[in-house]
Formats: sequence, structure tokens, C-alpha cells
Amino acid sequence: MTSQAKKIWQQELAGSVKTPDMLASMLQLLPEQQMAMHDAHQSFPVRAPLAWIERINKGDSNDPLLRQILPHADELRYVPGFTDDPLAESASMPSRGVLHKYHGRALLIASPACAIHCRYCFRRHFPYQEVTPTTEQWQQAFSYLESDVDISEVILSGGDPLTLNNERLFKLMQRLEKIPHVRRLRLHTRTPVALPSRVDQEFVEKLNQLQKKIKTVVVLHVNHANEIDCDVSDAICRIKKTGITLLNQTVLLRNVNDSVEALENLSEKLFSIDVLPYYLHLLDKVQGAAHFEVDKAEAIDLMMVLRKKLPGYLVPKLVQENAGDPFKTMIDLSVAKA
Repeated sequence: MTSQAKKIWQQELAGSVKTPDMLASMLQLLPEQQMAMHDAHQSFPVRAPLAWIERINKGDSNDPLLRQILPHADELRYVPGFTDDPLAESASMPSRGVLHKYHGRALLIASPACAIHCRYCFRRHFPYQEVTPTTEQWQQAFSYLESDVDISEVILSGGDPLTLNNERLFKLMQRLEKIPHVRRLRLHTRTPVALPSRVDQEFVEKLNQLQKKIKTVVVLHVNHANEIDCDVSDAICRIKKTGITLLNQTVLLRNVNDSVEALENLSEKLFSIDVLPYYLHLLDKVQGAAHFEVDKAEAIDLMMVLRKKLPGYLVPKLVQENAGDPFKTMIDLSVAKA
């Protein structure tokens, strides 16, 4: 592969839409929408690759992909019960760059960057500059992981680990693979969906080599079937050929996917590209995202109908993450709604 070919996805990432004015111009948004975007953009900046923008219907303010990236005046409202650190992650960092909340699993902040800025992101206020290790500080994180023999799985998250170039990403993963008690690696990423060109041939080859040494799982983040176009399908197919297990996590979002039809179509579309629906998350209560919230009772209603329409293996588990709990809470659909 030529060096020019290797740079395609980096060039696309650099050319992402990063201002409200650019977003409004490309998608033919109304003037009143443009005015409402600027203040929210100052709090949490716009970022979306052109590959994502091209899937949005121009002039359609209700487009489910637009809603996920569109700054909104409601983000500036203070809502009781919503905080900057809804999962209390700051209390679960034994070493810089390491989050250790659950027994047997630890998470690494592999990169502070994302290919796309989702407005509901539970880490939209996360202090990345303070907690992401520099090159010299990674050894401290590795030492912590090596010291706890109960850690059998390491999750690479962020940000998004796939915003790292292949050399840095796989150097990190190969270092983790050498820890004797780590049996699995997990990549949590939205980049193959937001920027499918990131799944280049070098990435696939290195992933294939790594998979032969340690069991590796890729967990995608797709919220709506419209996010999956031909380019995304091709990128996922390239990953799947390595033998990797592919799962998907979805966040239940008001006016994005809060209907049986949207969730049914998503599960069917995911399975058509060999991705298994895994979790459907209730919204984490982060300040700035309250307008996306779907309450538990409504979520249960949706899931009860979804279970009638889909085989069990296509129904994601409805879960909620609560600060301080030792595991995600699986919401019991058989009990009365409360």
C-alpha cells in the first residue's frame, strides 16, 4: 500500500465539518436553526466527517443522523439530575488513562479524539487533557494492568481508539497482548460507521495478525439503520473477514430511534452485515443531553413490542449504567414499569 493510500482516511478526518455555519450551508438548514447552534457549539464543538453528512437528507430538520450531531439550544439548559460526570468516572481512575469500574475488566482511554461528536455523548465534559497518558506515561497504565491478575479483558475506548494511526493503535494492542492474564481485547469504536475509509487494508491485516494471538472483539456504536450505507457495509465486511466478533451498542434517543420501527430496522440491518445487537442503553444523564432522554417506562414498552417482532438473538439487552454499581443494570421487562 502506498503512503498516499494510507493517508486517505486521515485527510477525510481533517476535512470534517467543524463549524455550525458549514453544517448549515451543506445541509440547507433554516436560519433559526443556525442561530440556535452557535452557543451550543461553543460548549461542545461540531465534528462530523463528510461521509456522515452525505447520508443526511438536506433540508430535513428531523433527519435522525442530523439530530445526533446538530447543536441545540436545549443543551444549554440546566436540568436537575444531569451532571458533567454521570457515571462518576473520575472516582474510578487508579492510574492515568485507566478506568476500572468492573471486576475483571479495565478500560483504557486510548485516544481523546473522536471521528464524530455525538451531542448525547456521556463524556462530552470529560477532562481528556488531564487524564489521557502521554507516550511517556503509558508504562504506568501497563504496570497497573499487570499488577491486577483478575483483569482478563481490556477495553480500548476514548474518545475513539481508531482515531489513532495503525502504528500507534497496534503498538498499544500488542503491548496489552503480552500481559499474561489478559485473555481478550475489546475495541469500542464508532469510526467505521462515521468514517468507513478508516478500515483500510493495513488496519485489516494488522487486526487479523493480532486476532491470531489474542481473542479480539469489536463493539460498534450504531443508533439508526440509516447510518449503514454501502461504504459502511463494506468496511464491516473487511473487519468480519478477520474472524473478529462484531457486536453493536445503541443509545435510545428521543426523536432519533425511539420507535419500534426504528429499532426493528436497526437490528435487521445490523444482522444483514453480520453484526449482533448487544446493548440498548438508556441515556446516561450528562448535562446538555436531557432533550434526548427516553424514560424507562417508555423504553420497556418499546422492548415488549420489539420482542414480539424479532427473534430473541436480534433483540438487544435493555440496560442502564449507574454510577458506583459493579455492573450494568439489565432492565427486567417482566416487572411492572416504574
